[in-house]
Amino acid sequence: MLCVFWSYFFSFYNFLIVLYPKDIEVKLGFDSVRAEVARLCSSRMGKDFAAQMSFSADFDSVCRTLHQTSEMLSLIQSKSDLPGEAVFDVIPYVNEIRAYGSFMTADRLHALGKMLAAISEVRSFFSRSVQESDQPMFPYLKMQFSGLLSFPAIEREIDRCINRFGEVKDNASPELSEVRRAISSANGSIERSMRRVLERMAAEGVVDKDTAPTMRDGRMVVPVAAGLKRRLNGIVHDESATGKTVFIEPAEVVEAGNRLRELQMQERREIVRILISIADIIRPDIDTIIDECLAIGYLDFIKAKAKFADFVGGSLPVIEKNPEIDWFGAFHPALFMTLKAQHRDVVALDLHLDASRRFLIISGPNAGGKSVALKTVGIVQYMMQCGLLPTLYDNSHMGLFENILVDIGDQQSMENDLSTYSSHLRNMKAFLKNAGPRSLVLADEMGSGTEPMIGGALAQSILHKLGESKCFGVVTTHYQNLKTFADESEGFVNGAMLYDRQHLRPTFQLSVGNPGSSFAIDIARSTGLPADVIDMAKELVGSDYVNADKYLLDIARDRKYWSNKRQSIREKESHLDSLLEKYEDTASDLKQKRAEILKDAREEAKEILKSANARLEKAIRDIKNAEAEKERTRQIRRELEDYKKSLAEPAEDNAVPDALKPLKHKSKKSRTKTETPQTEKKAVQLGVGEWVKMDGSGSTGQIISISGKKAEVAFGALRTMVQLSRLTLASKPKESAASQSFSISSATSDDSRRRQLNFKNEIDVRGMRADETIQAVTYFLDDAVQFNASRVRILHGTGHGILKTLIREQLRVNPNVSSFSDEDVRFGGAGITIVNLS
Repeated sequence: MLCVFWSYFFSFYNFLIVLYPKDIEVKLGFDSVRAEVARLCSSRMGKDFAAQMSFSADFDSVCRTLHQTSEMLSLIQSKSDLPGEAVFDVIPYVNEIRAYGSFMTADRLHALGKMLAAISEVRSFFSRSVQESDQPMFPYLKMQFSGLLSFPAIEREIDRCINRFGEVKDNASPELSEVRRAISSANGSIERSMRRVLERMAAEGVVDKDTAPTMRDGRMVVPVAAGLKRRLNGIVHDESATGKTVFIEPAEVVEAGNRLRELQMQERREIVRILISIADIIRPDIDTIIDECLAIGYLDFIKAKAKFADFVGGSLPVIEKNPEIDWFGAFHPALFMTLKAQHRDVVALDLHLDASRRFLIISGPNAGGKSVALKTVGIVQYMMQCGLLPTLYDNSHMGLFENILVDIGDQQSMENDLSTYSSHLRNMKAFLKNAGPRSLVLADEMGSGTEPMIGGALAQSILHKLGESKCFGVVTTHYQNLKTFADESEGFVNGAMLYDRQHLRPTFQLSVGNPGSSFAIDIARSTGLPADVIDMAKELVGSDYVNADKYLLDIARDRKYWSNKRQSIREKESHLDSLLEKYEDTASDLKQKRAEILKDAREEAKEILKSANARLEKAIRDIKNAEAEKERTRQIRRELEDYKKSLAEPAEDNAVPDALKPLKHKSKKSRTKTETPQTEKKAVQLGVGEWVKMDGSGSTGQIISISGKKAEVAFGALRTMVQLSRLTLASKPKESAASQSFSISSATSDDSRRRQLNFKNEIDVRGMRADETIQAVTYFLDDAVQFNASRVRILHGTGHGILKTLIREQLRVNPNVSSFSDEDVRFGGAGITIVNLS
């Protein structure tokens, strides 16, 4: 993997990249960007990668590095726990153990263990990000780091032998454990002996009571005044700088100290043996470990680039293979950092250059931002091709250039005998030599530094030649002939740095399409130059020359006005087109909805007809029972069939047969009108003994008695109390019919009593078809009226509401129903209809 990483920085292609001049990064201000990225790296390896970061024109390489940085930026902004935070520069340590018998110290082994653990974390993180979804979460980082190698055996051995403080553990080997126990015992023995000596010496007045032993050359000694040193037997190891204190190892602990020294040397030999054994395990994988460590260093470098992008607002634009500049919101990152420290905002620029408009000539006032705009173009392009996220909006398009040629600043040199203008000419020579279709040329104040007329002419000639090379470029100037040249030449376009004439200050905004004015007279007046001096200058150059800028501004204003007019017309036309399309879609939807409504209406009519059919069947059955005219029955059936056929036809207005009109669903208004004659009809006075019929029933009965608004009516052998308002006068049945009715009533009286006893004030119609439901509800209501039930319940369920709608349509036209509503939500709610009978 080492060659993979370093090849990123040292890739050379079959074409020669030209970056002119050599100090181009200083000219553009990229050196401060590189320094900031290096500062954000947390390891020396990352800083090395930042130092070696270089310009590339390879499309795949640039896209890969930009996407890696963009994915890391997403990780940072999501506040995720980033892997590989513990980065240690262990490559020098690993290289030191290449020789057999060499070893790495315990603290360095601890750092290596941390680094190997970081490698495993990175590998696990980016492998896991692949498995959580069908598409990799970070495909470019995954491709770079999910294939890292891990070293579990080395990690385990380091973890077994080295503790978290970078020291060899006691249990690294049985021998080391035994030696350290012996050392601990020897130290305890020496401390006890030393404590006894100090107590005795303090009692004799040789040392103070609070005197404590100290260490000299690894031996425990007692500080004694020089005049009293003869009173303590032992070995003198050292004395103070003044010579007034000597450090004596008491004779009682000398032998124990010698033993301790032997144990310490034995401990060091065992530690070295353990470290050599660990180095022997590491040695076969040294090159692989270095490659993986470089990978972590490269990840550190990517993090630094992402942190820089997060700080300055860099983003990933659309990258194109061919040269293109279609930028929105571009700004200079170094200027951004400077202004941010001053709590000021940077002014961004929008720029569009393509094959048809390749060269921008920027003009405008001094200190108006022309040079900053020029450097912004250079550094944003340079950043992108170095793998840094450029400082512009992500909807921008950026192409790749092979050459970047820059002429910014004064390059005069006494050593090289170069004047300002000579240095500019030398740069122009390099431009003409290297410029091509994939070159970006940046020149500040082209043609300046010499006599204006010839300087402007040479600058125009050079621009003409550069235009023939089809290169891209941005040039700043004050020369009028270059503004005119850009306005008249193909592939060139003027640009202006705007100036606030009202407040006499630059706005630092770039406007492409029109030349700018130098505003020399206005700036001279704002600086306080004497008015007579300014007037004399105006007279010297002539009014036409002074007003040239004004004429240009007038032309630019007019162009902008008509451009805005054209844009407004285009927007209105676009709006009208969208409205027309919207209205056409709406009309189509309305037509479709109309067809759907008609279809639903026909379906509803069919359902109503089914309900009417059930009522008609009942009426026919009653007629048969009363031996009514069969011809009338056949006539009703014929009208019914005609009505069915009329409903099947897609006519706008279906005629309803007169015989079925009472069954047709009416609005409240129509019902009100039709109910009036019924009310008048029922207002006829009824008396005892009169024959009557009850609404909703074809049977004829005789009034037995009247009590208030109710009457007792005898229907054959069955007597019942009925509201007077529900009774209408009827003719007396014939004798034969009455006899037959009496015999039928006698035969059915037992069945009627049985039905009355079994009657329940609730019916369940769930699961029935529409026609079955209407028929069942009709019979149920008839029985309820017959058995004097004042309140019943119909269980129809919720579902799509079809049964509920049909039932309630039937209830509305039933004269026996006074009102209906949903059941209480505690007892069924909308799935049950409560019917109150009159």
